[in-house]
Amino acid sequence: MSSLSYIEKLLDGVEVELTALGGLAENLDSMRKPITSGLRESGTIPYYGASGIVDYVKDYIFDGDYLLVSEDGANLLARNTPIAFSVSGKSWVNNHAHVLKFNTYVERRYVDIYLNSIDLTPYISGAAQPKLNQKNLNSILIPIPCPDNPEKSLAIQAEIVRILDAFTAMTAELTAELTAELKLRKKQYNYYREKLLASELPSSKTATLGEILDMRAGKHIKAKDISAFKNAEHKYICFGGNGSRGFVQEYSHEGDYALIGRQGALCGNVKRAKGKFYATEHAVVCTPKEEIDIDWAFHMLTFMNLNQYKSQSAQPGLAVGNLANLTINVPPISEQRKIAKILNKFDTLTTSIQEGLPREIELRQKQYEYYRDLLLSFSASPAGGPKSHSDEAA
Repeated sequence: MSSLSYIEKLLDGVEVELTALGGLAENLDSMRKPITSGLRESGTIPYYGASGIVDYVKDYIFDGDYLLVSEDGANLLARNTPIAFSVSGKSWVNNHAHVLKFNTYVERRYVDIYLNSIDLTPYISGAAQPKLNQKNLNSILIPIPCPDNPEKSLAIQAEIVRILDAFTAMTAELTAELTAELKLRKKQYNYYREKLLASELPSSKTATLGEILDMRAGKHIKAKDISAFKNAEHKYICFGGNGSRGFVQEYSHEGDYALIGRQGALCGNVKRAKGKFYATEHAVVCTPKEEIDIDWAFHMLTFMNLNQYKSQSAQPGLAVGNLANLTINVPPISEQRKIAKILNKFDTLTTSIQEGLPREIELRQKQYEYYRDLLLSFSASPAGGPKSHSDEAA
């Protein structure tokens, strides 16, 4: 049975009632209290605030299963992290998180997931200092399936939680696998890069970077002329000191190059640029001279850790003249190409995983949100007028 048909069967004919959160849980805010940071004794018991665990302390206020909901903070509107989180066991909670204890027939993780899925803006006061007060929290309507059959209601809530937690677990497992694979590929790449580039071949010669590469800073462009998105007008990628800055209307270079970021804390980073692109004054464009393979040069520049040569100032930077005077061993171009071919394979594998990891996580998150919304998209009425989930098709 597919996930979709299983969910439809689970919710088929289910009556749902919108019930105020205050009628489902006991509010224990009067028991919480802050601990001044200087007076906290380090321990193993989690100390919670508006965004989760703040510290670990020796003592506790609560012991059991609770739902904590952020009371204040910018995250109430930004929603960069969950605003509701379930806790179990001993805990201490300060005045920035509401504490809820649910009755027997409400699954707190179900309410946790629901609160993190809805727009709470109508319940929040204060734009400069957002706050979800106790009165507004208690008024939030929660869809409760089968309100007249508590045991069945709890079973449905628990099954919804199980399905969504399974998606979360799959995402975590995949992320761990891809992260481990990425770490392995990077280790392999670094090993072979060290072995191939640090070794001096009998046929190698000594040369400065300036002797094998033409190194020139790019051209200045106004920030207003750079678009964050590629479109019909802004179709050429623009490189700055730390990689891509966006897209522009005209290109400054065309071909196959290596770029060195020369401004900022990350100066010395090396990027590849192919085709038509724009390079700003914060990027050093490296053009290979005769008998130099650009792929080999890219790997060599990366291997050299150019960041170590940055100026020690408030705004770190690299001088093109200083870079040009750095000395390296240069093998014949035939050897350069062999080395580059090997390292390109590892670099491609590493890059594909590195770029694919966030895309895969994003895809899994969209799948989770799809099924979450499907599971929580009850057609319901306020308490006293339950409506069947199957009525949506009517």
